[in-house]
Amino acid sequence: MKSDLFSDSANTNPSAHSPLAERMRPLVLEDILGQEALLGKETFLYQAIQQDQIPSLILWGPPGVGKTTLARIIANMTDSHFTSLSAVMAGVKEVKKVVENATYQERAFSKRTILFVDEIHRFNKAQQDAFLPHVENGKITLVGATTENPSFQVIAPLLSRCRVVVLERLSEIDLMRILVRSLKDPDRGLGSSHTNFPEEALQVIVEFANGDARTALNALEQIEGVLSSPSSSNSPVTAKMVQETLQHRTLLYDRAGEEHFNLISALHKSLRNSDPDASIYWLVRMLEAGEDPLYIVRRMVRFASEDIGLADPYAVTRAISALEAFQLIGLPEGALTLAQLAVDLAMTPKSNSIYRAYQLAQQDVKNKRLEPVPLQLRNAPTSLMKDLGYGDNYEYAHNAPGGLTRMACLPENLDGVRYYVPTERGKEQEYKKRLEALFRFKKTAENSDPE
Repeated sequence: MKSDLFSDSANTNPSAHSPLAERMRPLVLEDILGQEALLGKETFLYQAIQQDQIPSLILWGPPGVGKTTLARIIANMTDSHFTSLSAVMAGVKEVKKVVENATYQERAFSKRTILFVDEIHRFNKAQQDAFLPHVENGKITLVGATTENPSFQVIAPLLSRCRVVVLERLSEIDLMRILVRSLKDPDRGLGSSHTNFPEEALQVIVEFANGDARTALNALEQIEGVLSSPSSSNSPVTAKMVQETLQHRTLLYDRAGEEHFNLISALHKSLRNSDPDASIYWLVRMLEAGEDPLYIVRRMVRFASEDIGLADPYAVTRAISALEAFQLIGLPEGALTLAQLAVDLAMTPKSNSIYRAYQLAQQDVKNKRLEPVPLQLRNAPTSLMKDLGYGDNYEYAHNAPGGLTRMACLPENLDGVRYYVPTERGKEQEYKKRLEALFRFKKTAENSDPE
């Protein structure tokens, strides 16, 4: 006895009314395209599936690359009891039922249970904890599928007991092969259709799908349904017709997921590397995917201090002005304000001296002895405080020649420490010269010129 929940989809052919993407699912490992490095005949996973020795797996990859297809092929090839859950609909109660059934299968038929959990990242910690003892003792072999980074979405104890299998985004060549295969297949595909799809029209679908086979096949089926008719059976579908039919693709994005952090990292590092074109591209990617524009501009305000700093002290001012302008205008017009800021920050001289100075001071505050504030730096508003020496030897800089004194302002245990080390970029060239003059002054006789 094989799959119970997959009995309709894994062991029988989909109906003629099923979506094209469902009908064209590969039925054997050799038909899966784009994952050759993972499923080649000499690979661990291929051998494990062939020998029915599947370990617990986490199948991680973007949508439409074959995670569910691979699970269904395992269902068809295994002699184990195969069942499945959808994390969207199931909870701890359903997990317990699976465990009870697994116990029965083991006792009655000496069969282990392979449990496929689609979208496992949607299970919370308590739900994932429910799997743990049964995966650990081997009662259940878990096969989870996720589009999210399992490092963040799967609890560490469960992750340590599973082998993570990474499925790659499909290449344009692989997507083209999938579309051509669908057009030629008369049984499961569109081989009986009279619609003529030239390569340039298919290429538009390939680019639209962005590595997702399901999206590509759904688009192909949609276009075939809209544009096919007996009167146009010999008229080829043009690239323009495909573009007009598809109109706008949905970008893969999750504000709380890995792609959110990947894209903001790409924007930040492009700004840091002074690449205005890449900065514009990643900014637009985030905005078009629906990211909160205020989140992006707040990150650019931070960038102005972290990566530009005193190389251009007014970068922060310009960033805040852009923030205020965007709040005044909003989308869509305000997107140009963010684009202007991105190019501005990318082209501005860079320095992380302020960022490094803060980190060094922070380390000393956390790790070194916290000395009392030197007496000369303390105010003495009461007579008692004056009697205790508060304010003694304080040197008022405005009364000194050049507005400079040699009074120590750091605690004794930090005497001579330097946190701020300016670069020679932008405005910091001037700060560096000024700082060098200050150090020379503090080392010379009292009547010397500070400049």
